[in-house]
Amino acid sequence: MPNRLANETSPYLLQHKDNPVDWYPWGDEALAAAELLNRPILLSIGYSACHWCHVMAHESFENESIAAAMNAGFVNIKVDREELPDIDSIYMMAVQAMTGSGGWPLTVFMTPDGHPFFGGTYFPPDDRHNMAGFPRVLAAVSDAYANNRQRLLDNSQQVVDMIKEQSIPQKNEGAIDESLLFGSFTQLVGNADLENGGTQGAPKFPQPMVYEHLLRYWKRTGSSQVLDIVNLTIEKMAHGGIYDQVGGGFARYSTDEKWLVPHFEKMLYDNAQLVSLYLHAYQATGKPLFRRIVRETLEYITREMTHSAGGFYSASDADSEGVEGKFFVWTADEIDAVLDATDSALARAYWGVTEDGNFEGANILYLPLSQAEFLSRSAQNQEALLGDIERIRATLLNERSKRVAPNIDDKILVAWNALMLKAFAEAGAVLDNAGWIAIAEKNARLLLTQIRDSEGRLLHTWKATSDSEGDARIPGYLDDYACLIDGLLTLYEATFDYSYVDEARELADQMIEQFWDTDRGVFYDTSSEHSNLLVRPRDILDNAVPSGGAVAAMALQRLSIFTGETGFVEKAETSMKAMIPLFEQTPASVTSWLAAVDFMCSDKQEVVLLGDPDDHVLSEMKHAVNSTFLPNLVLAGITGDLGSDERSPLLVGRTRINGKTTAYVCENYTCKLPVTRVEEMIEQLG
Repeated sequence: MPNRLANETSPYLLQHKDNPVDWYPWGDEALAAAELLNRPILLSIGYSACHWCHVMAHESFENESIAAAMNAGFVNIKVDREELPDIDSIYMMAVQAMTGSGGWPLTVFMTPDGHPFFGGTYFPPDDRHNMAGFPRVLAAVSDAYANNRQRLLDNSQQVVDMIKEQSIPQKNEGAIDESLLFGSFTQLVGNADLENGGTQGAPKFPQPMVYEHLLRYWKRTGSSQVLDIVNLTIEKMAHGGIYDQVGGGFARYSTDEKWLVPHFEKMLYDNAQLVSLYLHAYQATGKPLFRRIVRETLEYITREMTHSAGGFYSASDADSEGVEGKFFVWTADEIDAVLDATDSALARAYWGVTEDGNFEGANILYLPLSQAEFLSRSAQNQEALLGDIERIRATLLNERSKRVAPNIDDKILVAWNALMLKAFAEAGAVLDNAGWIAIAEKNARLLLTQIRDSEGRLLHTWKATSDSEGDARIPGYLDDYACLIDGLLTLYEATFDYSYVDEARELADQMIEQFWDTDRGVFYDTSSEHSNLLVRPRDILDNAVPSGGAVAAMALQRLSIFTGETGFVEKAETSMKAMIPLFEQTPASVTSWLAAVDFMCSDKQEVVLLGDPDDHVLSEMKHAVNSTFLPNLVLAGITGDLGSDERSPLLVGRTRINGKTTAYVCENYTCKLPVTRVEEMIEQLG
């Protein structure tokens, strides 16, 4: 008989609805039950693409005897960390404080009022090596709670006090200046792996925020060393098994130092940020490899990770048929069975396929040689050879589609969708792909219309109930607002539809009202609508996604330029001042904040274009602006209307010269003489 999780929309929670464990979702009912029964709470946190979460579920939560012990001694709560990041953040801090490490599945034992007193991550179903089995842990915790509760409560209070102390923002009256950027260089470059890219050692995570910051540093200083590090890293990633050579898109991380063996789950947020990184690297270098990775990754998202209503799914699993990576790997015989002898020989050579394989007897496809080097070593016509490779890749993709695919976590999360919306919009503008911009616009319509409450405030998650309707839940978090504001501004730059700026401004006002602390001058991650936890969460470090506060600081600066509202940039600067100690001590953990610092400390160029949408001169001007890496440039425009627009100081008073498409190149709203030729605009841009 299904448990209480059967009424949830999270795919992760629904995976546990038939467990013999009497699971509760997080909420007042579970906390009240623990109080009434005088039992400790067993809080289990994970996510749908988490391999070890699945392992512990199969070993323990599907085990009748272990479930009976859980039901007899505890009130059991299951949480999807992606749905409730505030719960995850607080109790991850607690487990890290108690044990020195953390991860998922996260297992926390706590009092009915939410005070944690013991925790860990994965527990096996029986004693193994130096790990206590889960039944022994359950028995020990039950015994301690019954017979030594005061000691547990005393220890718990120490943990809670530590969390509260860490969560209090410190005011800082230092200056936001470019010296903060230069100070980050030594640490970031000093830890670089100059042979394989990324940081030294294994496992290796993509860390797109770090390399975005290094691209900005290169743009500011012209350092060829920095650009070489970025190029090396993203080239090695694109050649490795962490990149799906057949289907496009990146896995979560590489277990080895050479980017070969991935942990095979694919996360929406990774791919959104990596599309943007590769796009910016293409703008900086013009390398065709980077453009190809952008195209293939967005094709993957469109093909496999997009709902008909326009939302982007959260993740795909690492496992299929209970085996990690089975969907993605190939034996040499499987390659031979699909392709004729000539094509098979080419595929084996290009993607490093061997009889023995490189992963448990099979092959993770990768590029032993770069595509350029492979082509240069062949006697065949390079264009024809490229065509053959693409044809073979399509054949393998079609054959792979017949396999049992990994599960898809099909919930739609606003912040992650906004990151991908921005990637589609910017890639569409840079690579002249109107279809990608249309995908971004469709996604924006979904987020702005269906994932809001009756008072117009953002909600956090949406699960489809039909082709066009869905169930939206959970009040939006800071990063939902910040990422959507930022994405809408990029969508405006791609379309010149000012309604996106209007929507962004409305969301910014809501964000400030709900999340801004006037006394401390910072944004918190939660509003008063969220759960009343031990502390009010404020996750200021970059993790797999950028800090919501950092995205807010960048988005408010950009919005201030479009709207002329100086209050936005003032809040951005105030929030950044609280981060100065971390900029100086641990810059690698706050690189998205450093991007906001770079924006504030730059002479920002503003380009305003006026013209008819089908005029080739307007298209050429937009292409010229978008073809170069200009991270702090702001683009505005009016199409199809000869009059100026009073809503923005960038647009007010701007008119076409003699009815021609016209460009204004400005700095801090002060513009040079308007020009009507692309070459003149490029010269003014410098």
